[in-house]
Amino acid sequence: MRVTPFTVSVPDAVLNDLRERIGRTRWPDPAPGKAWSQGVDVEYLRELLAYWADGYDWRTAERELNRYRHFTAEIDGARIHFVHHRGTGDRIPLILTHGWPSTFTELLGLVDRLGDRFDLVVPSLPGYAFSQRPPHAGVDRRHVAGMWHQLMQGLGYERYGAGGSDFGSGIATHMALLEPARVIGIHLSTPELTPYTGPDTPPLTPEEQAYLAQVERWDSTERGYSAVQSTRPQTLGYALNDSPAGLAAWVLDKWRSWSASNGDLDAAFHRDALLTMLTIWWVTESITTSMRDYYDNRWHGSPIGPQDRVRVPTAMAVFANEFVSEGQVPRSWYERLYQVQRWTTFPRGGHFAAMEVPDVLAADIGEFFEGLR
Repeated sequence: MRVTPFTVSVPDAVLNDLRERIGRTRWPDPAPGKAWSQGVDVEYLRELLAYWADGYDWRTAERELNRYRHFTAEIDGARIHFVHHRGTGDRIPLILTHGWPSTFTELLGLVDRLGDRFDLVVPSLPGYAFSQRPPHAGVDRRHVAGMWHQLMQGLGYERYGAGGSDFGSGIATHMALLEPARVIGIHLSTPELTPYTGPDTPPLTPEEQAYLAQVERWDSTERGYSAVQSTRPQTLGYALNDSPAGLAAWVLDKWRSWSASNGDLDAAFHRDALLTMLTIWWVTESITTSMRDYYDNRWHGSPIGPQDRVRVPTAMAVFANEFVSEGQVPRSWYERLYQVQRWTTFPRGGHFAAMEVPDVLAADIGEFFEGLR
């Protein structure tokens, strides 16, 4: 596998165009009723975009990003971007994967906190940020898991750990299912996959029934984005790829709801961190290709079957403190699929724990994998 060094560098013309487009935003009327009740509040978004155009400093963010060592490699006909922190001595190799709507930047704080003990690989998912998406349908979690095995072995690692959240959690799971002999263990910080509950499986416990009922209630008000992205990602992509305001609203709606924000994004995240992520979405024009994850996993996905069982040690870090709660996942639910060796429930942090509580998440990852030596 040919690995090429990569530097984050955005032309001035692209940044100038972004500022001009922000200035030409055609704003909708405010929604009646309570702020945020029908989606992102217009006053919040006006203020954020004003700062994005005239206040936020991308060049400072760019220099900070380039503190890390970036590379690209071609896998499955696509250029895949990744951060690679390689140390010296006997270190456990570990690949960490983000989800949607996020980028690799969410996980960089973990590199800072774990880099003294691990060799870390943090890729951009196919079709996100600086990674291309393979030029075919069917790039589901299992397919990406195979790509990540190619990446880790191409970097010279024979055995390694895997972890992540959201799609990253599902990808780590499929890495363990595909090549268990190569995977030391997996660490998951969000629930992602549904265990098989068909014939010849134990009946649902009362706790499992309550959890699934809460997920169903959550789906009824929060799952609209997924219905669109899993059926018409291209149609939605025209709007989000053309409008900074549209992109910011679509993405930040989820960062508010899925984090432990208590409804206040500014209290949960520094605006510069959110705008660095949004700027990467914008300058790489990757929002449309990222949404194809939902299409491919719905129509070409590999469902968990009766024979699927993750037999490598698994840690589940439960950050069930989202502003819009998806419910507290019972341990028994995931013991249907995983060999759960570590189960920890945290009182702080939500879906984006790597940015919300990086010290807490890094400590849990470190303790789990160090215990597997």
